[in-house]
Amino acid sequence: MFKEYLASFIFWNLKITSQVLPKKMKYSIAKGIAWVFYKYHKRYYKIAKANLNFIYQDDITNEEKEKIIKAMFLNLAQNLGSFIENQGTTKEKLLQKVTFKNEDTLLNALAGNRPIVFITAHQSNWEILPLAIAAKYQPLTGVGRPLDQAWLDKILQKNRQQFQIEMISKFGAMRKMVKTVKSKKLLGLLVDQNLDGVEVDFFGKKTIHTNSAAILATKFNATVIPAFITRVGFEEYVATFYEPIEIEKSGDEAQDIINHTQKQAAITEKVIRESPHEWLWIHRRWKQTYPKIYNV
Repeated sequence: MFKEYLASFIFWNLKITSQVLPKKMKYSIAKGIAWVFYKYHKRYYKIAKANLNFIYQDDITNEEKEKIIKAMFLNLAQNLGSFIENQGTTKEKLLQKVTFKNEDTLLNALAGNRPIVFITAHQSNWEILPLAIAAKYQPLTGVGRPLDQAWLDKILQKNRQQFQIEMISKFGAMRKMVKTVKSKKLLGLLVDQNLDGVEVDFFGKKTIHTNSAAILATKFNATVIPAFITRVGFEEYVATFYEPIEIEKSGDEAQDIINHTQKQAAITEKVIRESPHEWLWIHRRWKQTYPKIYNV
C-alpha cells in the first residue's frame, strides 16, 4: 500500500512539473528515458530485434534496425509524458494536439446508421487516439486488459471515463462487443497483438490475427474503419481514417471472415511500413507460428 501511495505521489508531482516545463526540456527528458530503456531493458530490446531481423532480414542494415529500436523507445517515452500530461486535461486542449484526416469517411459511416468498429494498432500514441475520437465525435467503447499496477490502472480508467470511453476486459469480450455494436455505439479494437483468431499473412509471414472485427461485420453488418495516428511533431498528431473494410459475401462465411481479417492485416502492415519507428516492436507477434525466432 505504501508503494502505491508513493508511486501515486510521484506521478502527480510529475503531472504538475510537466505543465511548467518547456517543450524542449520535456523532449530532452524523453530522450534520456528512451536511452535508458534502449541500453538496459534487454528483454524488450531482444524481442524488438528478433522481430526486425525476422521481417526485414538483410533488406535493411543492422544500423537501420538499431535506429528503429531507439526511435521506438523514444516514442514510448513521449507517450508516457503525454499520458501524464493528459490526466485532467480538457477535450478542447486535447483536440488542439490532433488533426483528423479523411473525416468524411467517419461522417459518412455515422450517417449510414450502421454499427462502427474501429481497428488500430500500437502505433505512435495509440492511447490518445480514442480520446480524440470520443472528444470530437461520440463516446467510444474499447477492449483491453487492466494494467498490472492497480493504482496506475485507476488513473488511466479515470482519464478514459472523463472522455466517455468505456472499457471491456479482453477476456471473454465478444458478448459485450456484440452488445456494443447492437446498441450502435462506437467500438475500438487493437488488432496487432498475438491473439486468438485466424491465420493471415503479415509482413509476408504467417501469423494469427484477431477476427473479432470481421465477425462483427459479418453477423451485425458493422462498418469496419481502420484508424491510425502518427506523430508529426512534439505533442502534435494526425489521426487518419482509412476506407472502410466491408465483408464481401461469397456464400462461405468462414472464408469471408478470413478474407476480411487479411485486409485488416494488410492495412495495418501498410501503416507500419510507412512509419516503422512508431510501432511497438516488443510484442512477440509471430509467437504462435514462428516461436523459435524468440529463442535469443
